[in-house]
Amino acid sequence: MRPTEIRALSGLRIVAAVWVVLFHFRPLLEQAAPGFRSALAPVLDCGAQGVDLFFILSGFVLTYNYLDRMGERWSWRSTVHFLWLRLARVWPVYLVTMHLAALWIIFTLHIGRVPSEAADSLTAMNYLKQFLMIQLWFQPFFDGSSWDGPAWSISAEWLAYLLFGGLVLIVFRIARSTRARSLVLLAVAAAMPPILLLMSTGQFYTPWSWLPRIVMQFTAGALLCAAVCKLQLSERVRRGAGYAAVALAAAIVGILYLLDAYPLAKIPDSSGLVDVLFVPLVLTLAIGAGALPGLLGIRPMVYLGHISFSLYMVHELVHTTWNWMVDQFQLRLLADVNGKLTLLVIIGVAFVGAVLLYHFVEEPARRWMRAMMKPSSPSSGARTESAPKLAPIHGPREERTKALSARAV
Repeated sequence: MRPTEIRALSGLRIVAAVWVVLFHFRPLLEQAAPGFRSALAPVLDCGAQGVDLFFILSGFVLTYNYLDRMGERWSWRSTVHFLWLRLARVWPVYLVTMHLAALWIIFTLHIGRVPSEAADSLTAMNYLKQFLMIQLWFQPFFDGSSWDGPAWSISAEWLAYLLFGGLVLIVFRIARSTRARSLVLLAVAAAMPPILLLMSTGQFYTPWSWLPRIVMQFTAGALLCAAVCKLQLSERVRRGAGYAAVALAAAIVGILYLLDAYPLAKIPDSSGLVDVLFVPLVLTLAIGAGALPGLLGIRPMVYLGHISFSLYMVHELVHTTWNWMVDQFQLRLLADVNGKLTLLVIIGVAFVGAVLLYHFVEEPARRWMRAMMKPSSPSSGARTESAPKLAPIHGPREERTKALSARAV
């Protein structure tokens, strides 16, 4: 029987989230732990790649849950139901952190002598765009698009969710007539346009570069999931995939250090080239057993993966608050014990905030919003458990059941 949640991919989410968090906290690491910062500089400096990993995971997990239910034929009811469930997953935390960010900007206007640089963006139209999660759609660059910095990627994902109803129809038909190996190759090809753009411009961050990142990497994740769902693997193959996942993770880190030592002259942002290994990494973690998949699938890692979205959304608020306090009170982290303890407290506050958001906002609001939507009837076009189309990751075709609890950012 197919598992309802691929635990290794849930654990991978916290790795991607911490990668982004440490990327944003690099100035603090430089002050309080310069040795740690310099030792991990090649990895930390490209933490923005964690967002690309999130985009692939989102396409994979949503397809894992909805390919059979939405892929056979178009249904307005099923599509609206899907979109409401996605809102239930991301909107509550998004709205809370958005309003916290707005309140913080207002606070800095009236308290102290260092008003937030984002004060000029407090307009009614900007509020409406952010409330509807469409603020990024009108800007070539994501910097400054959202009061809570990481929210730009949620605006990008909302676009992908709106396109998913059509995408899943295409992926379903491709998967029905394509072998798993070819689907993997298609997934790799789908993930290539952002990498080719990087190779042509030399820059990872160019006008509208966020658009091919979300559309193509999300699509790559969807195609990869379709491939995984067709596989029937022996335990030996699964263990081999687990070892391959270790090799791929080591290769990603190794390549980052190699490119840091020997940068490509015509590609200043060459570290972004490691994105090419994300699809194989997600593949081997999804089908692998033991080794790295086993580590990411342990209960604490899965729990951290569940709170990773809240961590991703709240950490920049903590970072922004600390930066304001530094300017307001002339604070400075020193590379001593007190400085390191202060840094750990700042990071700890972000994690505590994530836990509180998860348990008191994300999960209760998700359950409340899901309860508003009645289950779709068989006539709505949703897939039922008795009529799956694709084979499971392992086990006979007729044993595949509908996934309920796999998660995406």
